[in-house]
Amino acid sequence: MATSSFWVSFSRILVGLYLVFVFLEPKFLAAAGFNKNWVEPDNIDPDNDGQYQVLTHDSDDPFADGSISTAGDGDGGRYEVCGTDLSFLGPPYGNISTSKMVCSPIWNTFILRYYQRGDNVMTIILSAVYTTGWVGIGFSSNGMMVGSSAMVGWFDRKGHARVKQYYLQGDDESQVIPDKGELPLNNIPPVVVLHGAMIYLAFQAKFDHRLGRQPIILAFGCRYPTHLHLTKHDDKTAIWFDFSQASVLDIDMSQKKNHAMLGVIGWGLLLPAGAIIARYLKHKDPLWYYLHAGIQFLGFILGLGAVLLGIQLHRSMDADIPAHRAIGIFVLVLSILQIMAFFLRPDKDSKYRRYWNWYHHWFGRIALFFGALNIILGIEIANAGNECKIGYGFLLAITLVAVIVLEGLSCMRRRDKSSLSPTFQMNPI
Repeated sequence: MATSSFWVSFSRILVGLYLVFVFLEPKFLAAAGFNKNWVEPDNIDPDNDGQYQVLTHDSDDPFADGSISTAGDGDGGRYEVCGTDLSFLGPPYGNISTSKMVCSPIWNTFILRYYQRGDNVMTIILSAVYTTGWVGIGFSSNGMMVGSSAMVGWFDRKGHARVKQYYLQGDDESQVIPDKGELPLNNIPPVVVLHGAMIYLAFQAKFDHRLGRQPIILAFGCRYPTHLHLTKHDDKTAIWFDFSQASVLDIDMSQKKNHAMLGVIGWGLLLPAGAIIARYLKHKDPLWYYLHAGIQFLGFILGLGAVLLGIQLHRSMDADIPAHRAIGIFVLVLSILQIMAFFLRPDKDSKYRRYWNWYHHWFGRIALFFGALNIILGIEIANAGNECKIGYGFLLAITLVAVIVLEGLSCMRRRDKSSLSPTFQMNPI
């Protein structure tokens, strides 16, 4: 039976785990963010490829103070913004009737207009309040920056218009490649225009099918691009837009934070701690057993919650992240087998106990390994930034150091025990 000292020790451990959770929580809440930087473009067109159209820039336009206000507040504001005559864009973008063009304020001062023809050719016009720098819209398969293709427009210091497609191949600036991408642009040149205090970025693309629910990345940077490499964004967001209904999908992004938090606390902290207790504190019987069972069960509950939230996020966002999802389900299956092992544990004297020990130990180790791997993969997929990577790296390093130290002490203890001479010796006959 558990003594009162056991419950005191158990309470102290729970308080310690709570304090660790409070300390680490802010780091891992960032795992749901889109924290990667984009790139930079240029004052000239060195490749002279005609990928942009130079238009007149009116230097007297009143956009000096850079103030930002939310677009489309209320029906009156929406009508005023979406009722703007677009003839200044020129054909074919300015020839489309405003009655045919779908218009929706989507983020900050960004307004999205589009018209989708029967042959799946879509005309897209993005507008936003502009001072300096660049604005961009990216199309992604999973809502993440890496792997997406973006159209970016800006005006250089001389007032020349620039617009390029970029392929966001990786995290580094060198991996954001100009004049590449998977957007199926047609032969109509894209256009960027300044009109009043707004910048308008217009292009056409012919898709294989009519667009429905689509992850979109929006960003802007206030510094001028140089040499076709975008400067760091000043703000960015990712939304899921339904082109069939002209609406931003109402996805609770706090679910991503909760998914990350539950996964890290469950699989990155509690379950490794429970395994360490089972291996190195068996001389504290029965304390080690109660601690191991209680912590592992709590870790399993948190891990299960992370998986359920992940499934819900996959359904609502339609995100294409098969590796992360498959590993998560695999780890969940292993953890369920471990829970079953708890109820099917044979007696110590049973001849099957040795096989049960082998199964319980190795399935647990495999689950912990893939759990840590999936946390790292999730952090990378979420583009969570260096703070989150350093935070989990610090937690992982502490766990590994603790295992190494405890393993060394355990080996020394076993060696000392084996070297002790018996207390009583029998004289040889």
